[in-house]
Amino acid sequence: MASFTHQLEQLITGSVQVHSPYELKKKLSLGIPLRVKLGVDPTSSDIHLGHTVVLQKLRQFQDLGHHALLIIGDYTAMIGDPSGRSVMRPPLSHEKVLEHAQTYQAQAFKVLDPEKTEIRFNSEWLAPMRFAEVIRLNSRITLQQVLQREDFRNRIDQAHPIHLHELQYPLMQGWDSVMVQADVELGGTDQLFNLLVGRDLQREEQQSEQVVMTMPLLVGLDGVQKMSKSLGNFVGVEEDPSSMFGKLMSISDSLMHDYYRLLLGEICDHSLHPMEAKRSLAERIVSRYHTTQLAEEARREFDLRFSKRDLEAAELPEYFPTTNQPRDITSLVVEAFQQSFGISKSRSDARRLIEGGSVTWSGEKISDPKRVMELRVGGVLKLDRKNAVRVK
Repeated sequence: MASFTHQLEQLITGSVQVHSPYELKKKLSLGIPLRVKLGVDPTSSDIHLGHTVVLQKLRQFQDLGHHALLIIGDYTAMIGDPSGRSVMRPPLSHEKVLEHAQTYQAQAFKVLDPEKTEIRFNSEWLAPMRFAEVIRLNSRITLQQVLQREDFRNRIDQAHPIHLHELQYPLMQGWDSVMVQADVELGGTDQLFNLLVGRDLQREEQQSEQVVMTMPLLVGLDGVQKMSKSLGNFVGVEEDPSSMFGKLMSISDSLMHDYYRLLLGEICDHSLHPMEAKRSLAERIVSRYHTTQLAEEARREFDLRFSKRDLEAAELPEYFPTTNQPRDITSLVVEAFQQSFGISKSRSDARRLIEGGSVTWSGEKISDPKRVMELRVGGVLKLDRKNAVRVK
């Protein structure tokens, strides 16, 4: 195991907050492998690149000889983490959550070392709790503390409801830390409140308080909100190579530097042309989650589609129009972006693309946003300079 001073420097690098560096240094100085916890809620079937930012930090702990605890929140997922949410998450059944959990584990091991990872489900200790124990747990935190959270304050200010079961979430996550006796807990910056509750509960249970480490949030493809499957602005780690490459090529130049830093741990080479830097980024990420060969093929396919403009011969994402009736081109562009790429575009966004000359149908430039189109099967609808679909 590397010296604790060397480990401390490595582990703090890239994090946003460490509560506290002194405590982490003290734990590392003991020379004993730390129990490092990361909780994930399987609210969908896919892990996306946003999840990998904190997974990579957990892998860094593993590589330094520490013990990784991946908590599958099969009980917390039924509530849904309210962090950063302006509305309540849709409730999920336990059966659906367990279905999602199967893919979560397999996908997490694209980053983590499975031989050095302990998987625990929090239903193991939350499911047997009697109501008296739940009341006792609730007595550990005040309503005032919970309502200090910015997301809850915003919902109150905007007259959006806060449901009582949502207030249980930080307590459940904090109790996970007690049950696995975590030395360190990792999370995104939006998780800080939940992670600190874990420290409070450990202290009351006479345990050593966990060090809290938060990691930056990866902004999604829309360039505005954090990457999230529910927002449709994500890149899944198991997406096919062509789709993954194409989505990464769709990010704005302003996001590229953060993607290099958070996903590759590097600084983007400023001497490269932005398009070439983006190609390199996309190829390396596809290679990481698939293979080098598939990444090279995805790059060649992309170049064929957009550099050589040979769209008719290229393999393109499929687009299934929701109706075979003629529709205005603006509606078709909005629908194709969402359905084929998971990218949410407003009608105003689509109109700007059309009026700017980016949209073509079977090679013909469409410049009138109100033009009514009847799409034929097999035809190619080019949405912008980076994305095109084939009508099915």
